[in-house]
Amino acid sequence: MDAFSNLIDTIDGFVWSMWLLIPLLFVTGLVLTIRLRGMQFTKLWPALKLGLIKRRDPGAGGDISQYQALTTALAATVGVGNIVGVSTAIGIGGPGALFWMWVTGLVGMASKYAEAFLGSKYRETDARGEVVGGPQVYLQKAIKGPLGKVLALTFAVFGALAAFGIGNGTQVKAMASNLEGAFGVPWLVTGVVVMILVGLVLIGGIKAIGRVTAAFVPFMIVVYILAGIVILAMNVTAIPEAFALVFTDAFTGTDKTGNFLGAAIGVAIQKGMARGIFSNESGMGSAAIVAAAAKTSHPVRQGLVSMTQTFIDTIIVVSFTGLVILSTGVWKHADLDKDGARLDDSLTGQAFGATIGENFGPAIVAVCVVFFALSTVIGWSYYGERCAVRLFGIKAQMPYRVVFTALIVVWSQFPVEVIWNIADILNGLMALPNLIGLLLLSGMISRETKRYLEQDPDLSKGNVKPSPLEAISFRFQTKWVPAQKRVSHR
Repeated sequence: MDAFSNLIDTIDGFVWSMWLLIPLLFVTGLVLTIRLRGMQFTKLWPALKLGLIKRRDPGAGGDISQYQALTTALAATVGVGNIVGVSTAIGIGGPGALFWMWVTGLVGMASKYAEAFLGSKYRETDARGEVVGGPQVYLQKAIKGPLGKVLALTFAVFGALAAFGIGNGTQVKAMASNLEGAFGVPWLVTGVVVMILVGLVLIGGIKAIGRVTAAFVPFMIVVYILAGIVILAMNVTAIPEAFALVFTDAFTGTDKTGNFLGAAIGVAIQKGMARGIFSNESGMGSAAIVAAAAKTSHPVRQGLVSMTQTFIDTIIVVSFTGLVILSTGVWKHADLDKDGARLDDSLTGQAFGATIGENFGPAIVAVCVVFFALSTVIGWSYYGERCAVRLFGIKAQMPYRVVFTALIVVWSQFPVEVIWNIADILNGLMALPNLIGLLLLSGMISRETKRYLEQDPDLSKGNVKPSPLEAISFRFQTKWVPAQKRVSHR
């Protein structure tokens, strides 16, 4: 088992290293930011109004409202990563890691827009009349030939498998360990209760998931932010210093005693970006699956609504966690292993405990972890199911739901360190084909986005007709043939 664990750890380290996934995710987001002319900054307010205030955008097709699609995506991403992931990043990478989480979130908003745009534009209807879309669909429809098919199938395989790890095992274990530590709840009780709750929601499919998350997600985020505001209010004099430390440490590096270490900047960047990506999932393609199910009049409008999910997740929720940890000073006394002790409340629980009591503080964090993790399980169950349907047809829908729900009890007692690493690997492998597709399709995305915004710059019309479906084609020749001698077979 030790040899297997070491192997998985090595693979995980390579996939999520500064040599592969992290720069690819960042470069993809940066390229899209440039091609879309910084749309995540100029159109953020209209997008927030459309998604959170107007909430509905009636149009052809779709199973759930845009607001329900947004909350379902938030349910899947606002999970233990927003509590434990931030703790890990700061505990290992120092305060500057929070800065790089912000950077990842800001450029990631462009990636989230692009994949949601494609998910909505190229969506289909399955044998039961439900809308299906996401990278497993648009990669094949928008990129003609073997390349598109390989990218789509690769995403579907790793997406269906990743849901069992990051969307089930890690979340359930986090709930079980926190409830046992804070309230003495046996792991089996947690597993059975969560299994029943998730099973009841999954019976109703995406429409039931949309209704549950529409009511559940805003409540859990507001509760956590209010708790964070209380902690920050009690440490208000330390907030300016915490902000300053985030920006200075991002380019110098700081150890736990406050000494500046130039060599630590690489760790701050790596951990900040890795945990930021883990938290908001921008570029991974997962949110495009639920974006495809939204009722919308144009894919640009749905892309903009989906884009706000990354803003809420990283710029708002993650920021509260990071500032709570830094303003209380507990980050200086972090006692984390090389993996960041990702499975307990860690620095976040310590920060709450140091401010409002050693018993009451961790209890609040435990309850928030349960809310966040439960919402992630519900959201990811839909993601994995849609990938399974892409691979095996509609007949795979119910078996996948049954297996996904039944494994909840198993994961609640399973040793979780290896599960986290396997989940990270599958997440990374799922993101790779999607990122390649986003780069290849970036030109088409920017052209159609520009055409729409020229007609509806403030998103107030909603009656702009979508452009016809486009597809790019890549043909590889082993022998060059002069243009005048090429023969057309059309």
